[in-house]
Amino acid sequence: MATDSERAARVLRTRLGERVSLPGDPGYLAGAGAWNLAFPQRPFAVMGATGEGDIVDAVLAARDAGLRVAPQSTGHAAGALADSDLSDVVMLSLERMREVSVDPGTRVATVAGGSTWGEVVTAAATHGLAALHGSAADVSVVGLALSGGLSFYARESGLTVNSVRSVRVVCADGEVRTASDQENPDLFWALRGGAGGFGVVVSLELELIAVAEVYAGMLLWPVERADAVAEAWAAVTGRAPESATTSLRIMHFPPIPDLPPFLSGRSLVVVDGVIHDDPRIAEALIAPLRRLDPEIDTFALSPVADVLDMHLDPPEPTPVVTAHRMLRAFPEDAVARFVRTGVADSLFILEVRHVGGRAARPTPGGGAVSALSGEYLVLAIAVAPDPTIRSDVETVVHGAVDGFHPWVEDALALTFVDGGADPAAGFGGSLAALREAKRRWDADGILLAAHPV
Repeated sequence: MATDSERAARVLRTRLGERVSLPGDPGYLAGAGAWNLAFPQRPFAVMGATGEGDIVDAVLAARDAGLRVAPQSTGHAAGALADSDLSDVVMLSLERMREVSVDPGTRVATVAGGSTWGEVVTAAATHGLAALHGSAADVSVVGLALSGGLSFYARESGLTVNSVRSVRVVCADGEVRTASDQENPDLFWALRGGAGGFGVVVSLELELIAVAEVYAGMLLWPVERADAVAEAWAAVTGRAPESATTSLRIMHFPPIPDLPPFLSGRSLVVVDGVIHDDPRIAEALIAPLRRLDPEIDTFALSPVADVLDMHLDPPEPTPVVTAHRMLRAFPEDAVARFVRTGVADSLFILEVRHVGGRAARPTPGGGAVSALSGEYLVLAIAVAPDPTIRSDVETVVHGAVDGFHPWVEDALALTFVDGGADPAAGFGGSLAALREAKRRWDADGILLAAHPV
């Protein structure tokens, strides 16, 4: 007698043919892989979608087979799925659905479900426009935009999710719907924060901002200067206008020949960010940091496309584990804690981002998540090259951010939620309504999101 798994596999083979891969099939391991190599994924099956029709077919086939569907674009958020059972899941990769078009008249970009921020930023910049992108070019637009999204314009322009104007989505019943303020507004509300739990995104429309150049860059010192730099940065952010969004990091680089000499084998303290303001105002703001004689200073009036290269995010898939907390303040004691924790070489990166401003103010008519409570975000990142030590590494990163408990705000940034963390605080007061929306739009729980409600 056939087992449930055998019956499910037969349904997928019949409905999807060679488009689907099961364990042991050529292409299964590659299809199940994610950008974050610390979290191996072993779903029931994998499928790569090339368009809307493939998504509809995958959702309907999974329903018939008694399986669930987890959409994934780049797999940067694979850690958020680490606590989910994937044994009954079809992992649906959207990475081949990558197309971006820009209407300069309306300042709107139409973005296919698998597109990355690098593609959006490049397309927008040719028209003198900018997007509220993340810090890395290869991160999925959909994953970041529908889970809140912090950009280096966040203090001035708010969370990325508020720039979403409409979403074309395949729902759990296999129907294709457009969600916007005018069409299916309740679904639109839930998607903006609930993300993949309410549908597989075919495309979305993003409002762009009319910015061609910004004052942006990086300041870098040896880690021995961490005390002075951290104190100066805290003072700068304490008086910074909302036009300035910056971060402070302590970074430890292994001696890898592929790294440039100024990084390889070194421990550094770095300040970077964007100041969308008159260059004279920007220069006056960072002057106290420049007086500390940075080894490298790239702050200047720059094309908006250059911002993506500023934050030194890893350019290739990397096995990392992270943890973060939102802070209501970054006073002197917190600065001292940051330096003490950051200089420990057990971490790869300890970072504090200045948030607050418009990012902390709820947007009228916004979605389930439209703001992020807290003035600062502290983020710890460590490398876990072997999955067998991942739990030990998780202990390290959670211990690092838990040390900031006197200043912790009861909130989380969903795009930074990794394995071992409850995402509930990232939904704020919207969690109950999101659960009700989930019951309406996906009563059978067909769709598995990285951050389930």
